[in-house]
Amino acid sequence: MELILILVERLSIIATIALLMTKSQVFRRYLNSQINQRETLTLILIFGVFSMAGTYTGVPIHGANAANTSAIGTVSAGLLGGPLVGVGVGIITGLHFYIFYGGFTGLACAISPIIQGLLGGLVYWLARDRTYDWKVGIVLGVIAQTLEMVIILMLARPFVEAWNLIKVIATPMVIFNGLGVGLFLYIIKTVYTEEEQIAAIQAQNVLRIADLTLPYFRKGLNLESAQKAAEIIRKMSNVAGVALTNTEQVIAYVGLGADHHFSGQPIMTEATHIALQTGKPFQAISEMEIDCSNPKCPLRSAIVVPLRQGEKTIGVLVLYRAQRGKSVMDVTLAEGLGKLFSTQLELADLEHQKELNVAAEIRALQAQIQPHFLFNTLNTIVSLIRSQPEKAREILIFLGEFLRHNMRHGVAFHSVREECEHVQAYLAIEEARFGDKLKVNMDIEDGTGGVLLPPLVLQPLVENAVKHGLLPKKNGGTVSIHTHIEGDGLNIIVRDDGIGITGFKLHDILERDQDEPAEIGIGLKNVHLRLLRLYGQGLQIESTLGEGTIISFRVPISGNALRGVT
Repeated sequence: MELILILVERLSIIATIALLMTKSQVFRRYLNSQINQRETLTLILIFGVFSMAGTYTGVPIHGANAANTSAIGTVSAGLLGGPLVGVGVGIITGLHFYIFYGGFTGLACAISPIIQGLLGGLVYWLARDRTYDWKVGIVLGVIAQTLEMVIILMLARPFVEAWNLIKVIATPMVIFNGLGVGLFLYIIKTVYTEEEQIAAIQAQNVLRIADLTLPYFRKGLNLESAQKAAEIIRKMSNVAGVALTNTEQVIAYVGLGADHHFSGQPIMTEATHIALQTGKPFQAISEMEIDCSNPKCPLRSAIVVPLRQGEKTIGVLVLYRAQRGKSVMDVTLAEGLGKLFSTQLELADLEHQKELNVAAEIRALQAQIQPHFLFNTLNTIVSLIRSQPEKAREILIFLGEFLRHNMRHGVAFHSVREECEHVQAYLAIEEARFGDKLKVNMDIEDGTGGVLLPPLVLQPLVENAVKHGLLPKKNGGTVSIHTHIEGDGLNIIVRDDGIGITGFKLHDILERDQDEPAEIGIGLKNVHLRLLRLYGQGLQIESTLGEGTIISFRVPISGNALRGVT
């Protein structure tokens, strides 16, 4: 009974040691499978000390210190760390017992820990899933301690002394070492589960915050997006304050200390300067490390993470706390938000560059009004002024309408109706010039006039049909435009019965490098690439020599793609 009471006391010590071990950063990294070779050696030493502590707290019986709880450390080491860790801890424990305790059980108690560690390691290797089940721990502890009893009977001499010892210690040792391994694994599993729960909660918070801030960061890092993001973070977390800065000043602050931490002021804290200079997260665990210039600042600790666009640090996110020390949850939250915000800002920059490229392409397309088109139109007007002044006036009106549409800037989308008006102005001018050689059919179905299109996607297709399809023919021909909604998209078709395009030239138009010059197809190529970037699908062109060409494309219809369907 005395031995049982002592072993119960030892179990409480084991539980305390297990809790202390879970505070080790190496041990926590191991639980998250982030351990390297050097840290494996550290883990062996940690478990080795744990196991030796079980030997030190052993109870001498019949001249031997065999009544101890060292098996808890060796079995747990193998079960958690694998055969290498288990055997390593077993060797340390066995040598320690043999050198410092010895006795007639010295050799048996030196060999037993190695076998126990190997046993735990084999179970680890067979399971491979690291499910720290306390029931498995109890079974392994019982088996391991039973093996030690057998080894003592086999190796310890005189046999009578060994048998008398086993009769006293076998039952309590088997029971309490089994319970000890189970208790140890239960504590580890509880900590591991808590780590997962914290990570899951923080990941959920990060994703929720990122989802709410995404609409603002699409515009880049500015006063509006920063203030909205700071308000959202403060509302959805338990931090005392939230700051966002660029490289020179605070652009948003929400929380405690707002009387001296506010938008527009130069960066005040040393912690922020360090993160900006190094481009790495920085933890300030006291007000001295924050180094705020205001002596009454209520902020006591902070985590500062850089915000990046590519390789460049453009600002920082700071989460402040009103208590000193580190917070694992705040660090996880801040680092997760910092990475997601950086990604959002980089995507916003790419989107801005894309918009600039599209605008440049549109300007290039607008600049393609060839001088001879204007000269020919003006010559036509001059020739009609005396003989048909009303016709000349009409052409001037169409020319003005055409130029007005062609030179519009800063408009992301036009409606189908506006694009058709542009095309009609162009065709009216060409009809005046070429008379009966050019015929036009426009079939714009009801309900398609309000669908939005990128600017200057229809007129270049019609111009290509007229210039390179119809006018080279002696008798000209007809160009037809048809729009209709099919499913969730708008189909637009431009058809002509002109001379057609050879397969080689068609491939050259759509596949040629943009920088290579070409006599025709620049407008088609530009439209094709812009449609590809916007919708993932460009122009579809079918052409037969001597019969004509059909050019079509499809625009998806969404809630943002309609503007007063008529």
